[in-house]
Amino acid sequence: MKVVIVGGVAAGTKVAAKLKRENRDHEVIILTKSKEISYAGCGLPYYVGNIIKDKAQLIVNTPEKFSKLTGAKVYTETEVVGLDRENKCVKAINLQTNEEVTFSYDKLVIATGASPVKPPIEGIDLPGVYFMRTPDDAINLRADIEAGKIKRAAVIGAGYIGLEVAENLSLQGVKTSVIEMAPNILTGFDKEFAEYAENKLADHGIMTFTGTKLEAILGEGKVEKIQTSRRAMKVDAVIMSVGIRPNTAFLADTGIELMPNKTVKVNEYFETNDPDIYSAGDCAMVKNILTGAPAWSPMGSSANIEGRILAQNINGKRIAYRGVVGTAVAKLPELNVGRTGLTEVAAKEAGFNPISVVTVVDDKAHYYAGASNFMIKLIADKDSLKVLGVQVLGKGAVDKVVDIVVTAMSMGATLHDLEDLDLAYAPPFSTAIHPLVHTVNVLFNKINGNYETISPAEYAAGADEGYKVIDACLVPSIEGAPYVDLPTVNGPLEGYAKDDKILLICNKGKRAYMVQNRLKYYGHTNVKVLEGGNLFNTIKEN
Repeated sequence: MKVVIVGGVAAGTKVAAKLKRENRDHEVIILTKSKEISYAGCGLPYYVGNIIKDKAQLIVNTPEKFSKLTGAKVYTETEVVGLDRENKCVKAINLQTNEEVTFSYDKLVIATGASPVKPPIEGIDLPGVYFMRTPDDAINLRADIEAGKIKRAAVIGAGYIGLEVAENLSLQGVKTSVIEMAPNILTGFDKEFAEYAENKLADHGIMTFTGTKLEAILGEGKVEKIQTSRRAMKVDAVIMSVGIRPNTAFLADTGIELMPNKTVKVNEYFETNDPDIYSAGDCAMVKNILTGAPAWSPMGSSANIEGRILAQNINGKRIAYRGVVGTAVAKLPELNVGRTGLTEVAAKEAGFNPISVVTVVDDKAHYYAGASNFMIKLIADKDSLKVLGVQVLGKGAVDKVVDIVVTAMSMGATLHDLEDLDLAYAPPFSTAIHPLVHTVNVLFNKINGNYETISPAEYAAGADEGYKVIDACLVPSIEGAPYVDLPTVNGPLEGYAKDDKILLICNKGKRAYMVQNRLKYYGHTNVKVLEGGNLFNTIKEN
């Protein structure tokens, strides 16, 4: 069988390697527009920050090395420009000679990936405008930083790559601002978690300007400033990270079915509407496990899994891909961020009855060196108790929490399935009750009515109106608020009526919950706790 794969990097090379491992008789050909066949796209920001020292580390496999390892033939700098489905061949251009070449196939795999969006604005082609998609992008940016050409930079786009680039520019001593057109950074997080991350970035000198549109890049012969919808800013460099578009233009008028965003429509076996043509990776549309709706997951992790399954299906197996749940993790200055599943807003839109809780919990034994906190938002369906998503912030290994929830959602788990898991514990690694299990217990208390709260989102929206704030911290911490020490609560609160609206605030939420428990026992009927306490929320003045 002759299999032609259009595109390399993650999905394409994974398909080729797996095909040849399972059947050495296949003739496997990779056609790729780039000079490189496989590179570490997710590592590019860390090369910019000099964390990855050697640019050679960005190249996962050279074409020559890959061919020797797998037996696949690799044609680099070969751009596929047409598809003839009737005669089962693709037309390509050799970018070195400009010669037109044709490749026939028995099976065709479209793994062309995606390219950065290049908005049609003034100055987009000025020297000093960078993208972040290929090794050359990162190499050129770091070279200019090290040459002293860049002292101030603006990152346009506050997705995961954009924020990682911002952190690494800052590490190199570049004064960095982030411009984002959306209301908040970090797509996929609920507003209160995104705003927490924005504040932490500001603490490290990285200013984020949300709800702000880039209107022009200005300068004489090079970048000198940007004009935004809010203000003009002097910069030496602009790093564009406003999103990507699938590389599927060559499929126009071929009859291959595309989705509205121009990704290739495939079924669970990665088959297109042509039985001899498959697609995977950043150019293909898969589905969301939780909702069954189409989902685009342009991630190296997804691309590798998809490529492996696709190859097995070409080899005669019938393996269905379950889909994705929208998992992402990123490293910011002294703050790791991770999420998976649905946000609370998305869960409502999908028809669930979501309930959530925000906890601030120890990430390891509090007495162990380097212990810190996780801020966790766990979301479930109130009716079925099905786990719907999680968002985690903290200095520690947020991916541990995220990965447990990914596993749970992929298996259709409920909160009951998580509440007594035998998870790993030792002081350097975790807490005796795992941070996620602790959060599950807190959410159960909320569902059962034992823990009555105002969430951070509700607090920001004014749900505390009319409540009398009481400081329930270990030591007095809230200026202007009366203080109550937990061990002294052995009866009704003096000076408060049993039906007074009381809002208890402590550092994390746990101590306030204990005070609430006692006050309810002593007859107080309208006592709430602020989820996340003053470590997560910005407390309003009394």
